[in-house]
Amino acid sequence: MVASSGGVGSKDTNESLKIAIAMALFRSNLLPKQPPPPTQPLPSTSSSPHSDSLKWKRKAKERKQMILRLKEDLKQAEDGSHYDLFPQSASCKCYFLGNLEILSPRNSADNSQWRFNDVLRRRFLRQVRISERRNTKRTGDAAHKQCFPDYSNENELEQLSASANFLVELCDTVSSAQVGDTRYMSWLHQAVDFIHDAVKNLLSIGKNVEPLEGIVNSLIMRLVRRMCATMQENEHLDADAQFRIQQLIYKLGNESYIGQRVIFSVTQRISVLAESLLFMDPFNDTFPSMHRCMYIMIQLIEYLVSGYLVTWSRDDDFDTRLLEAWVTSLLQVQKTVNLLESRNGLYILYMDRVVGEVTKVIGQVPSLQKLNDHVLDNLLH
Repeated sequence: MVASSGGVGSKDTNESLKIAIAMALFRSNLLPKQPPPPTQPLPSTSSSPHSDSLKWKRKAKERKQMILRLKEDLKQAEDGSHYDLFPQSASCKCYFLGNLEILSPRNSADNSQWRFNDVLRRRFLRQVRISERRNTKRTGDAAHKQCFPDYSNENELEQLSASANFLVELCDTVSSAQVGDTRYMSWLHQAVDFIHDAVKNLLSIGKNVEPLEGIVNSLIMRLVRRMCATMQENEHLDADAQFRIQQLIYKLGNESYIGQRVIFSVTQRISVLAESLLFMDPFNDTFPSMHRCMYIMIQLIEYLVSGYLVTWSRDDDFDTRLLEAWVTSLLQVQKTVNLLESRNGLYILYMDRVVGEVTKVIGQVPSLQKLNDHVLDNLLH
């Protein structure tokens, strides 16, 4: 498998080199040709060696210049293509992660339908491929390289995996300065739109369900881990960056297949964190960061429930069993958090508010009341 990936990578590099050489030759043909030097009388036999030496030196110099020009064209072909995706002249500001407090999931979903067209899809895949190639060169591991030999190739599962890795890589370097960068925000926006589109297509096909679930769960786990990372673990991370990653996960949760799995994963993590806080010294240096992580995860669940649960219930592929799973996990977290009353009573208030929101939404939507009787009784109790 590694050899196959290496062969594909070598073939892709050769194709890039051929394209760069063809571009250089084409450009050289377009340049105005210089007039030939004036004809000179044939040198005598005695001056022939000196003339040949000058001729070969001139040819060597021309060849060296051509090689440098070809290298420059190859570099532009490999690394400069991201300017096609986000031109330097583009100055429009992306408000993708702005105004999270104004929960309007339907507007964002409708706008993405016309914004994410085929041209942006192809350009985004090109950017993902460049990122994968750079990572492969840096790590030297060709087995994990994702190659898309043809933009028309609809290998949705492979493209989804590479796009998820690309999104996580962006979050690894998130900082307050980058949040205001137009190109950085556009990358995040394009990645989320592409992931939504790929998940919908794969679900409609009905194949590769297990690999799809594995990719989505891995993406959620990595993003939540980065959202809860302390500043000691990531020197680029600050409070504002954590909030932006929370917003990013919220935007991903617009798709019910992703959003329900986010809630289930976060409730599991809250349960583990609550047990750790129960036996931790409150004067420990990591206690404040764990408290902040606890709050931001509970807040994320509240955002997802109040913003998306009603619209999720209208989807044809809404998974009621997964709803039962995360509701059960949420109720278990509520019991675990009650043990922390002596440490921080705010946790109980936060969880009561979240559970109350879930109960209110389920009570208002008849289609959500098809839960297991035991789960529904525990929720309404």
